[in-house]
Amino acid sequence: MFSGLSPLVVEDVADEGEWIRVRARTPDGPVACPGCGAEKARVHGYHERSVADVPVDARRVLVVVRTALAVRLSRHTALRILLRLPLPQPRVPRVVGVDDFALRRRHRYATVLIDAETRERIDVLPGRTADVLETWLRAHPGVQIVCRDGSGAYAEAIRRALPEVVQVADRWHLWHNFGEAVLKEVAGHSACWAKAGPPLRDGTRAQTTRERWHQVHDLLGKGVGLLECARRLNLSLNTVKRYARVSEPTRLHRAPQYRPTLVDPYRDHLRRRRSQDPAVPVLHLFNEIKALGYAGSFNLLYRYITQGRVEADRLPISPRHLARLLLTRPDDLKDEHRCLLDDLIAACPEMIDLAGLVRGFAGLLRPCEGNADRLDAWIATARAADLPHLHAFVRGLDQDRDAVLAAVTLPFHNGGTEGVNTKTKRIMRQMHGRAGFALLRHRILLA
Repeated sequence: MFSGLSPLVVEDVADEGEWIRVRARTPDGPVACPGCGAEKARVHGYHERSVADVPVDARRVLVVVRTALAVRLSRHTALRILLRLPLPQPRVPRVVGVDDFALRRRHRYATVLIDAETRERIDVLPGRTADVLETWLRAHPGVQIVCRDGSGAYAEAIRRALPEVVQVADRWHLWHNFGEAVLKEVAGHSACWAKAGPPLRDGTRAQTTRERWHQVHDLLGKGVGLLECARRLNLSLNTVKRYARVSEPTRLHRAPQYRPTLVDPYRDHLRRRRSQDPAVPVLHLFNEIKALGYAGSFNLLYRYITQGRVEADRLPISPRHLARLLLTRPDDLKDEHRCLLDDLIAACPEMIDLAGLVRGFAGLLRPCEGNADRLDAWIATARAADLPHLHAFVRGLDQDRDAVLAAVTLPFHNGGTEGVNTKTKRIMRQMHGRAGFALLRHRILLA
């Protein structure tokens, strides 16, 4: 019946009602070492494994097998064995992806290199300086393309070691930096688009309040008592009393209000300065009101401005929300969001220019050969617009022009390196930061 267990020694078969439990063990006898071939008969320990077998007589079968284990190892011995495993010889790929990750944030970093085409891990280097990467590139000639982020150290190392190599800027980082510039422009022109915004929208909370008011007053109109109303509607008695005292549901709506802050006395000064120069830096405003007696922090002033409190008590949406709508693919927007976005953009000429530049830059992130001329045209349009924060972004593109040009024309990117960094963080969490760089490098390259 248990012919499938012939390699084992069956010691007991127990009938346990719905279960048939079979106890077995591995046979006694010497076993040859897989390394040296010497036979050993000494058993250092045992371990039980429970596995399910095919049913017998419509009842489940559980096989409990006792095996012999090898020598017990301490964690130090296991680590030594792991570190003795040979690492694959680093080959030189045609397209390399390079990025840094933190060993200890703000203190120590390392550099990981992968094959950007196959996403195979190539090497892990201690540090993220230009000298570290330059040394590796000089020792491994043959690289033709390097995908990197906006790190100036990596760019300098590649120029010094292999000046003929094509550098490709990472498109995700380009879009991320562009989004930060867009957010600053939206916050800087909130005095303009906020005035044309629609009134506060009737949200889910207001709709729920209105429905509950009608439910309570319908029951009260039928002669139902307050306690019975609370039981039927699954509400507290005090809530039902509050709804019953109000003659109209609109009186229950509460307009959101901000708490008073230390910036409030200087609101008129801030509003006047931002109307004169919408793109005035927040640091300049901080220094001005500080000279007038402001005792708060810079972060408090920054939040005060980005929340729209300088221009209005409450913006229809926050600058961050509006920037997110601008940066979202138009086909992915809901109809109500698209209408709101169109209304707010139309109220400010600079926002109209900004929306056009966002659509143009998003199109450049789909690589093709014709994007080289489109990039030049986009940069010229951005420089002609009255958008100072976007001008700073364009200056950053000019400083890394060749890499940006390769990013919008070549299909290579640094996404695989970011994925390796994500897995590296998981490995570091498993190690709890207690192991050294050598062990971490082994685990990354052997993963």
